[in-house]
Amino acid sequence: MAKRAGKKEDDSKLYAFLSILLTVIGFIIAYAVKKNDKYVMFYAKQGLVLFIGSVIIWVVSMIPIIMFIAWIAWIGWLVLWIIGIVYSLSGEMKDIPIVGVYADKFNF
Repeated sequence: MAKRAGKKEDDSKLYAFLSILLTVIGFIIAYAVKKNDKYVMFYAKQGLVLFIGSVIIWVVSMIPIIMFIAWIAWIGWLVLWIIGIVYSLSGEMKDIPIVGVYADKFNF
């Protein structure tokens, strides 16, 4: 029986995936368990930015006059979230468009 190669890499991909999928909860899990793993924290920070973005969109959606803009923003957020999920499983550190710029500013 051969050993499975890349166990650590698979583990990092799993935590990176959870960081994007669960946004703020994923960030907390990743920070608690894998804060020394650069790959995981790269995506955990982007998941945190996605969460902050969702809160901002939610607050804006409370204003009736600009509710249409909020719907468009939710669609954009969903697209970025899906891109983040795909990127987190790729094994490469790729910035999610728009999100990566803000995630780089966090120093955890």
